[in-house]
Amino acid sequence: MAMDSGRNLTQQVVHSLGMDILNGRYPPNAALPSEAELSEMFGVSRSATREAVKMLAAKGLLSSRPRQGIRILPESEWNLFDTDVLHWLLASRPNLLLLRDFIQMRISIEPEAAALAAQLGDEERIAGIGAALERMRLAEQGMEDPLEADIAFHTAILSASGNRFLTQLRAFCATALRFSIRHTNQIKGVTAADVSDHQAIYVAIREGQSEKARVMMRDMLEEALSLLEAKITKVAA
Repeated sequence: MAMDSGRNLTQQVVHSLGMDILNGRYPPNAALPSEAELSEMFGVSRSATREAVKMLAAKGLLSSRPRQGIRILPESEWNLFDTDVLHWLLASRPNLLLLRDFIQMRISIEPEAAALAAQLGDEERIAGIGAALERMRLAEQGMEDPLEADIAFHTAILSASGNRFLTQLRAFCATALRFSIRHTNQIKGVTAADVSDHQAIYVAIREGQSEKARVMMRDMLEEALSLLEAKITKVAA
């Protein structure tokens, strides 16, 4: 399988092997072909293959040791906060249980981020939330992408929290939200999120009402979780 020379060869090998690992082609503890064999499979140099293996090892997907070869690590070792790993996982085998785990994590993070944003009161960052809300309104008129506007709203709140650790979660959350929001809206039978709910959270943050912002964000996410859990129960029945 020759790689497109016009693109980054190492990244192409990383993507291809990453998808193969996460979709189960190579199960945990299985041995990968040697670097020489992988180079021949992908039609790339040994150096490109070696760098790809190093990158996948850094993501927790495999280990490469002398005399032991290249072996796949169990899912418990995968760095799910790595946006590539998360994207491959959601793209290769999206499932309701994975989405449930993500929404549960959001419940533990986003209400507090909303409260912190209200407490901090950074006008520039709160304006970013307002801009994302305006994009959601435009999406109702077909002038914006509703999914991207919704993602922008939630990641803007993480930024407005002023917490460096929460801010670092923006890329991770954006990756997961592209799958999560789509599935949640599908379960609700809608094509876009309710702008009025987001408007109320924005107003609470803008007016410095931290507890109100926290409760409203939690209520929104817990509703999504309840719908998802009902779907999981129905599928399992």
